Amino acid sequence: MATSSCLELDKLTVGFKMQQLSTKGTRGLGCVGAWKVLLALAVMMALRLCIACCHSPHVEAHVFNLERSFQLNRLVDLGSIRARDEARRAQFTQGVVGGAVDFSLSGSSDPFKGGLYFTKVKIGSPPREFRVQIDTGSDVLWVACSSCTNCPRASQLGVELSFYDAISSSTSEAVTCYDSLCTSTLPTSAAVCLEQDNLCGYSFRYGDGSGTSGFYVTDNLNFDMALDRPDSVANSSAQIIFGCSTYQSGDLTMTDKAVDGIFGFGPGSTSVISQLSSKGIIPKVFSHCLKGDSGGGGILMIGEISDPDIVYTPLISSKPHYNLNMESITINGQALPIDPAAFSSPNSRETIVDSGTTLAYLVEEAFDPFVSTITAAASHNVIPVTVNGTQCYLLPASISGSFPPISLNFAGGASISLKPDEYLIRISSIEGVPLWCIGFQKTQQGVSILGDLVLKDKVVVYDLAQQRIGWAYRDCSASVNASVVYGWDKIMDAAEMSASSSTEYKLIRLLAASVIGFLLQVTSFS
Repeated sequence: MATSSCLELDKLTVGFKMQQLSTKGTRGLGCVGAWKVLLALAVMMALRLCIACCHSPHVEAHVFNLERSFQLNRLVDLGSIRARDEARRAQFTQGVVGGAVDFSLSGSSDPFKGGLYFTKVKIGSPPREFRVQIDTGSDVLWVACSSCTNCPRASQLGVELSFYDAISSSTSEAVTCYDSLCTSTLPTSAAVCLEQDNLCGYSFRYGDGSGTSGFYVTDNLNFDMALDRPDSVANSSAQIIFGCSTYQSGDLTMTDKAVDGIFGFGPGSTSVISQLSSKGIIPKVFSHCLKGDSGGGGILMIGEISDPDIVYTPLISSKPHYNLNMESITINGQALPIDPAAFSSPNSRETIVDSGTTLAYLVEEAFDPFVSTITAAASHNVIPVTVNGTQCYLLPASISGSFPPISLNFAGGASISLKPDEYLIRISSIEGVPLWCIGFQKTQQGVSILGDLVLKDKVVVYDLAQQRIGWAYRDCSASVNASVVYGWDKIMDAAEMSASSSTEYKLIRLLAASVIGFLLQVTSFS
């Protein structure tokens, strides 16, 4: 869900707990007690530096367990799905805003219900859980505020909705209009000043007419850090910027798919991925594996999945979404007669990867030969029919041997091979005979989009550090090898970017270089 224009913000009535720093002296501890305190602090600091910087940690991914909120095999008219995706596709042509960590994912990607995948995140002190939709088409993480009006109070997904209360979190701070986070860190198109309350606000409107508005907050995101051993996990947290929603409209108010907010995994600087990687906490890469069967679910992890079968294609730089160069489409090994300009990057005709889109979309020049070639290549027992303008097929047998294999070919030699159930959708039956329809739709908006129909049953790696996307077929119900070594240089590059001064950076390097010797001395002294 990428965002576009701003909405008028209602008056916000929010209370915040004043944050005060208190200093506790060592009087009464005595010389020995004070020394023990200093020694303990030194050891804690050394351990933190050792974990973060000294040895190259074997990083395991932060895993989210995905669940499907609806059943995949429900038979529903494609029109409702197209309407939902049609509204969403408009956002991609407007150029709008938008250690590893272990989260567990839940949710559904039912193509007939416009389903969603969601995960649980823990925010605040003490930590509180929120269920948020996973969306690679937007950047900002936001959750519903306790002061939210017109927000759903119940969900048909079988989850209990939660609301963020800034007062109840001891680590919560509002981002004011004149805070550097608002004036320089956040994109100007994603932040507005709420002068009456002196809060840094936001207002996002989505393509389907739904919207949310609120203000930015900083608070702790709590997570488990997987260190260098499979059984080595440490509780950790980091301050992040996120949105506190005070108003919602449109589909966001619907109880049938209501969750607590949206977790933007886009490439922008406001995404949690970008924020944590800039602090040197995680690598700037994440992966998902969406189950395509009726049970749904899957895996989402912060970290790179190690798989020798993964093929990569470059991301097109300086884009607000995950844009790729698709070069051709082949059916039964034969390239379709498509003008290369249909996918030309200079003409802004790229292909976008978006987990929030249900179906898949091709530009008109590619769509027509795509459909006609599939129809011509289908087996003799397939009966072509047209339903509400969509090419469909009646087929009493299995589709696996009745339709041709398809390959989407990208820059760098990477291809996505599509099986029939990755470009066809069963929508109903006629006199007991299954009716399958083309899941790809025609778009005249200049961009092709690969949604969940194509992304399912594959591991997809979004490698922002190396500006590439990769994929490989995988059983998304099985465990994955998400281990990857991130060395000193990568950790320190991130730390250097976020360091307040070159002196601080040099001090970190010096302390890290001597930390093992320091620990040995402390042990000996004890």
